[in-house]
Amino acid sequence: MRTLKSWALDARDANGVTLTVDGSHTLQITVLEEALFRISLKKSGDWRLDRTWSIAPAEDVPFEGRARDDLSGFSLPEFSCTEGEALTLETATLRLTVENPLTMRWDARQADGTWKLVAEERPTGAYMLGIRDHRNSHFLLRKPGEKVYGLGEKAGDLERSGRRYEMRNLDAMGYNARTTDPLYKHLPVTFTVTPDAGAFSVFYDNLASCWFDLGNEFDNYHKPFRAYRALDGDLDYYFAWAPEMLDLVKGHTRLTGGTAFMPRWALGYSGSTMAYTDRPNAQEELEGFLTRLAEHDIPCDSFQMSSGYTSIGPKRYVFNWNYEKFPDVEGMTKKFADAELTLIANIKPALLQDHPRFNEALDAGLFITDSETNSYADAVYWDDSGAHLDFTNPASVAWWQKGVTEQLLKKGIACTWNDNNEYEIWDDEARCNGFGKEIPVALIRPLHSLLMSRASKEAQEAFDPDHRQYLISRAGCPGIQRYAQTWSGDNYTRWETVRYNIRMGLSMSLSGIYNVGHDVGGFSGPKPEPELFVRWVQNGIFHPRFTIHSWNDDGTANEAWMYPEVLPLIRAALAFRYRLTPYLYTLTWLATTMHEPMLRPTFLDHPHDPRTFEETDDFMLGRDLLVANVVDEGAAERTVYLPKNETGWWDFWSGEYHAPGTEVRLPVNLASMPLFVRAGAVIPLSDGANRTNAGADTARTLAVFTVPGRFEATSVEYEDDGDTVTWREAAGHSLTHYALSGDDAGLTLNWQHEGDYKPPYETVRILLPEGEGRKIAANGMADANGKTVGR
Repeated sequence: MRTLKSWALDARDANGVTLTVDGSHTLQITVLEEALFRISLKKSGDWRLDRTWSIAPAEDVPFEGRARDDLSGFSLPEFSCTEGEALTLETATLRLTVENPLTMRWDARQADGTWKLVAEERPTGAYMLGIRDHRNSHFLLRKPGEKVYGLGEKAGDLERSGRRYEMRNLDAMGYNARTTDPLYKHLPVTFTVTPDAGAFSVFYDNLASCWFDLGNEFDNYHKPFRAYRALDGDLDYYFAWAPEMLDLVKGHTRLTGGTAFMPRWALGYSGSTMAYTDRPNAQEELEGFLTRLAEHDIPCDSFQMSSGYTSIGPKRYVFNWNYEKFPDVEGMTKKFADAELTLIANIKPALLQDHPRFNEALDAGLFITDSETNSYADAVYWDDSGAHLDFTNPASVAWWQKGVTEQLLKKGIACTWNDNNEYEIWDDEARCNGFGKEIPVALIRPLHSLLMSRASKEAQEAFDPDHRQYLISRAGCPGIQRYAQTWSGDNYTRWETVRYNIRMGLSMSLSGIYNVGHDVGGFSGPKPEPELFVRWVQNGIFHPRFTIHSWNDDGTANEAWMYPEVLPLIRAALAFRYRLTPYLYTLTWLATTMHEPMLRPTFLDHPHDPRTFEETDDFMLGRDLLVANVVDEGAAERTVYLPKNETGWWDFWSGEYHAPGTEVRLPVNLASMPLFVRAGAVIPLSDGANRTNAGADTARTLAVFTVPGRFEATSVEYEDDGDTVTWREAAGHSLTHYALSGDDAGLTLNWQHEGDYKPPYETVRILLPEGEGRKIAANGMADANGKTVGR
């Protein structure tokens, strides 16, 4: 590789500048927003890949990709440009200076109007390009006191400094949640909190395998640095700044296309296990799941059916039904529909070489092609080898969508579980159709998981256009959240996994992937012991995806009723999940419309409290709930730090108020689910619902958490019928604005509605914490605590 050094200004236009670097390369700096700049380096003046599927600031990209030069969706503000020994581009918020040799620094305008250094590149070589290949590297200086977050689904602590990470999607079954790297997803974005100048993010729009070194590497010839190194692709990155990190997270999510609004039933418990479909009486096992739900009084909204339904012998064959295991598919799906449980089927994007339809697909040219022959790119897959479908080929997409429709949707299976889609093809030059413009697989390996999910979603929408769609994908890249929910893959059953899966979910959320969860109980390894299983369930209910899933070594299944001695505790945790549904559903709406993360590290809402940046098992669920799950074996006490905010915190269970910045030590037993609420919040709760659909929510409680003394606070609640596609329209939804206020004399809660949707309940019950002694008037009713009030 060669370090780039000299540059000259070549051109300026209304959106930025173009530099010529070392006489042959082109570097473009584009001012996209007041605090969002893009730096694009074209080797020898040309893009390596002239399209992107990650950037979607206003609307979704075409299936064949968005032109990298497309600037639509950005405000493209005015900026000043000053030439001299250095080149400076400046908006009202962010200033970029380009110096010689090629080095950049960013300064941001602070609240007092002064400029402060935010980040700067390594002066002894900031950019490197491959000489005979397309490798590229970018180097920033590391500064004392900086904290680095992001990179999506990564193991270990949430703060990333001092470690090295690889982006190379792998089927990492049984991974160690503290140490294993790489994992399933490709999310090349970091967020850095500086000691005194706000926060900045760097997002590399490149799907080739890459590494991030955040202080693991030292080199005597350079100051302390951090590195991004890619094996291929374009060095095309987005630099953003904000006073606080929350704004960066929301901005990055908007940049990559926002979050799909899933149906309300997706918040319910979803059953799953490999064990059922692997057994010879698989249909009987699945139908027995319905029976056992009723026997044990377990609420459930869906079931994720593993790939054993496609088996021939021990192997899996997508779109193939094993009718010996499933003699009456339509009869089974009708039983699930009658029980109001949605069936979700596992599908895989590769065909083993002995798949019954392999030659059909091969003859039609549907596979990624070997780099040296015109045959398929052979790859190890599911105890054999086979070929991966090429989702950059319109014919492959059509074949896939026909399979989804004919083999699943028409048989009564409503949704798809897009699995094993990491595309472990290690012939880097294997050829993808590229929608008519060939692309080597090494440039777009993780793109196939995104396009696979999009193809599945479009098939579902075409078949059932009147309802919002749900689907799930294990692998992904920036933009996968536009189509699918995801999870942290095939985790291993151990206590440590619960703790580090919490961090993994938070990191995905920081990186733009909000709708996430984990395999509750552990997927791989031994079945969980009773205590571990209870704690895993108690943790899982506070995540957007809640699925008990397993492939235990002994062939057993993780089931809610697997240990009768703790079944009451499991039932209590599930009941509380369903009680929280109105709050959770509002969070999903806020994630979609306002780009608000659902899972949030405590520092995201309390950036001025240094203690919140310490590693912790606590996290926020929305801005109002602080979850402090018990994740230590045999714990008898749980210490919780309640961050410094303006209002304080209430213990949800005891009704005790705590001042901001308080450390609380709680005695805990196996039933404990420590939970605290931000004072000033109004939390809508469902009363007695055993489904998440809106029709089951026939009674409602408003849990009102006040603030001592004089105060004013607001909250919102979103409601619709649960799966309408007209949810954006006034006729399709109701948005309630709550205004809570008080002083020493008393409390007042009023609300106003927007939209025409009518919820199934007519009244709400008002509840105050036990520690609140003032009376509350609600919509005109005096002393409304514990009473029902007209909606």
